Amino acid sequence: MPLLQVLRPTLPILIGASIMLTLSMGLRQSLGIFMQPLTHDIHLSISDFTLALAVQNLAWGFLQPLAGAMTTRYGFRPIMIVGSFMYIAGLVLMATANGLVAIMIGAGVLIGTSLACTAAAIAMSVAARAVPATVRSTVLGIVSGAGSLGALLSAPLGQMLNEGFGWRVGLAGFVVMSVLMIPAAWYAGRVDAVPLPKPATDEIVDATAMIAAKTAFGNASFVVMTCAYLVCGMQLVFLTTHLPSYLAICGLDPMLSAQTLGMIGGFNVLGSLFFGWAGQRWNKLALLGGIYVLRSLALAWYFMLPATPASTLLFGAIMGFLWMGVGPLVAGAVAEMFGLRWQAMIQGLAFMSHQIGSFLGAYGGGVLYDALGSYTMAWRIGVALGLAGGIIQVAFALIRPSQPPAPVLRTA
Repeated sequence: MPLLQVLRPTLPILIGASIMLTLSMGLRQSLGIFMQPLTHDIHLSISDFTLALAVQNLAWGFLQPLAGAMTTRYGFRPIMIVGSFMYIAGLVLMATANGLVAIMIGAGVLIGTSLACTAAAIAMSVAARAVPATVRSTVLGIVSGAGSLGALLSAPLGQMLNEGFGWRVGLAGFVVMSVLMIPAAWYAGRVDAVPLPKPATDEIVDATAMIAAKTAFGNASFVVMTCAYLVCGMQLVFLTTHLPSYLAICGLDPMLSAQTLGMIGGFNVLGSLFFGWAGQRWNKLALLGGIYVLRSLALAWYFMLPATPASTLLFGAIMGFLWMGVGPLVAGAVAEMFGLRWQAMIQGLAFMSHQIGSFLGAYGGGVLYDALGSYTMAWRIGVALGLAGGIIQVAFALIRPSQPPAPVLRTA
């Protein structure tokens, strides 16, 4: 049966999830373009701004399992809509900020909490529930790809407003875009009416949240995937936060940073589609490790050479292709190992590790830059850890393929 025919009944859900994801991720990935003018205008250091983004990543990571568990109890729609309103509030607070406290609450706490309710883990769980298992990995790739368009649109728009009217107007433009998350979340929330498929005998079904979490961390494949996920967050958030500053140091056109983030967003689409397709056919966890290794090699190549517009855009294309492809692979692996009922929460548990890495990439990169006056040590650490994590992930996935957990049922 053609894919479109299979998906037609759930298209409003998938489109809503994709739009919500593309806005929440795209706007967040583009905040780095405001770092230089914002910190200069309200007299903050680079490490102050990156601390706020680091808090954002920690709030996102540590609240993600809670948001996932709450979708099991209350449904996806209320969680996603509340998260959308928090995103708007966070951007408004940033746009009107005059000091560190407003930036910390707006960019850090509010947007971080919102991302736990609107970003990849929730959007992917919505998409996974809405479609049959036979096309799940492919559809997760499509949703992830559609969700990658946000940076392609928001980064150039934000940079244009920033250069023409100032960073406050640029952030005001982001506020207008974020309002569209509310209707998108409403349509994606139709998934609450979709019944869960009949569970396999090896899925976590009638367990409590605590038992489901204990079962997940008792699975060696899940633990290795979770630990390697830290590298993913560290590399990606280091780039989105510090690449604009690095290009400014190199004396390149400020618009190049927005063009590069847009390039990343555009190639995200291709990478998400490819890895969603590949995950339907090959070992998802081995593919994840391969992504980490290739990213690390690309980082080493770019930062070892003098930055030019051509090399920067090519680097953005390579990293974009290897960026959001982790989304369908992680979501698909969790669904295969543990089923759909607790997918959002268990995926959130893995994501906590990703966000610890994000904290290190954002704040650690800023601290190293302030201390050493360059990003050399930061990118070297990112490359070394990326190669180590990727090689271990591939080796473990091939030596010990993931197995679903033993049946876990809640006893009376």
